[in-house]
This record gives sequence, C-alpha cells and structure tokens, in this order.
Amino acid sequence: MEFNKTYFLNLAKELLMTPSPSGYCHHIMTKIEHYANELNLPLEKTNKGNAVITFQGTSSDKIIGLSAHVDTLGLMVRSINADGTLKITTIGGNQPNSLIGEYCTIFTRDLKNYSGTILATSYSSHVYDDANKKGSKIDELMIRIDEVVKSEEDVKALGIRNGDFIAIDPKTTITDKDFIKSRHLDDKISVAIVLTLFKAMINQNLTPQYTIKFIISTYEEVGHGASHIPQEIDELIAVDMGCIGKDLACTEYDVSICAKDSSGPYDYFITSRLIEIAKEEKLNYAVDIYPYYGSDASSALRGGNNIKAALIGPGVHASHGMERTHYDACLASMKLLARYLTK
Repeated sequence: MEFNKTYFLNLAKELLMTPSPSGYCHHIMTKIEHYANELNLPLEKTNKGNAVITFQGTSSDKIIGLSAHVDTLGLMVRSINADGTLKITTIGGNQPNSLIGEYCTIFTRDLKNYSGTILATSYSSHVYDDANKKGSKIDELMIRIDEVVKSEEDVKALGIRNGDFIAIDPKTTITDKDFIKSRHLDDKISVAIVLTLFKAMINQNLTPQYTIKFIISTYEEVGHGASHIPQEIDELIAVDMGCIGKDLACTEYDVSICAKDSSGPYDYFITSRLIEIAKEEKLNYAVDIYPYYGSDASSALRGGNNIKAALIGPGVHASHGMERTHYDACLASMKLLARYLTK
C-alpha cells in the first residue's frame, strides 16, 4: 500500500499547531470533522466530545476499534498573583522543568486570548540566589502575561479568571531529514497516521476486512478518554506513542508494540498477531513494556467494556517534554495497521 507523505506531514502539522489541552478540544474536533467529510466517512459525536468515524468493511462478523487522542497536556489558571502574574495548575502529566521559558496562550471564557511566557518563580539569576534550583514543581512556575498588567485588578480587567485554559506553544518543526519535532506528538501524530491510512485505502479502493470504528478521544491525558466506547466493538487497538529510554528497545524509527503497561498485559492473541505481521512485513518494530503508561485501551477496559485490547504506535523520544519522532516510525505504524485491517 502506498501512503501520501505530503498529506500526512501537512495533516500532522495542522493538528499539532491547533491548541487542544484536555477539556478544550472543540476547535480541533471541528477540524477532525472536516477531515472525515473530505474522506466521505461518517462521523458521530459523543456527549463527552469524542468522535467516532466509521469505515465500513466487507464483513460485520466483528467490529474493530481504533483509538487515538487529540487532547494534549496543558495548564489552567489557578489564581492571579498581586503583581499581575498567574499561578497555574497542570492538565495532565507535564514535566515542569521542560516548561520553563516556553510561550503559551491563555483562553478566557469570553473568547479572548492572550500570549504569555512560562517562568520559574525565581526567574532571574541576577536577582534570586535559588534561580538554578526552582522549576521542578508546578507550584514553582508562573506565567508572565504579554499585557500591561501590574496588579490582580489589571489582569481581571482583561477578562482572565481562575479556571481559564492555557495552551503551551508546541514549536512544531519538520526537518529535511524527516524528523518531526513538537510538543504533543502524544498523540496527534497517531491521529494523522490513522487518517492517512484511511485516505490511502480509499484512494486505492481497498476495503477493510471488518468494519472499523475509529475513536478520537478528548480526555485521554487525564485518564478517561475512551472509557466508554460503542458497544458493538469487539477489539480495540489504541494507536499511541511508543516510549524510548532506559531498558526499552523502541527507537524513533520503529513502530512500538506494547505487551504490557501500568494497566497490565494486553491481549495475547492480538499482540502476537501484530508481532507476526511486523516480522512478515520486515518492519522496524520493537516489543516493550511501559510501567508508567496508560492508553485509551486501558481506560476502555477499566470502563467495563467487553473487548480485547492492544497498543501500538510510533516511537517518540522525550515524551511529555520536547518530543521527537521520525517519519519512518509513522510509516511503519501505517504499514502494520494496514496489514492487520485488510488481511
């Protein structure tokens, strides 16, 4: 199967550059609906804000679910300091020290937005003797707003209030060597992988063996993205980033097949079949265990859904920080899914 690399990279970049911290995904979901319409695939919206795209297969003997999430790590205004800076609370598992110096955007409830910079509370080495020690905890970070504000009252006059969402600048860059560098590859890169696969299948008149329900979730980073899925789904493959580091085998050029994460082992037979396909297709792949990881498949199982579940995805370096992957890992993920879904 041939895949449109330009389509994939353009799609990935647009998704990555659209702010969507967990709980603030309405803008990006409008774009997802547009992409589904372009592919002429029906999309249903759920009450919690997820989307389900259906790709009709040749057989309805079983329904295969795929999942990926568009929600990302983010921040929220916790309170306003007397000097006009903002205290923040985390949305999802941010690495606080990776946020120091990052640009961000504050979204108010009355539809205004303001730019700012995330700084440590001891923000200057010329002023604070602990400047090189602060910033490892969210409580040691603050936001400097790019407006003339000198007091709490000045900030409130802008319309900024406690509970406003804050998106972190992803700094998305695609290099001429096919590296994709950005925050929030977890898991927008996987959404781009699945949609690119669907486009390839449609363009080449390939029909999946079984009907596919593609769940695009909006609360994965806070633990309940796909906790409720369509009842007719028999098996669910979460497409999410593969981890790199420590004793793991995965690299930025591989598709990861996860045998076990913090929720326990994934389905033996699906996982074994995915490994078998990766070998047959001579894909760059790795089988790993992720002890500090959970996926939409994990939340679906915890939600009581009667499914078999598996987890795959492209290797992503420095997850929940300044992430990076390579097109080779994304292509291997597409090829693995293509073979699993069509044969």
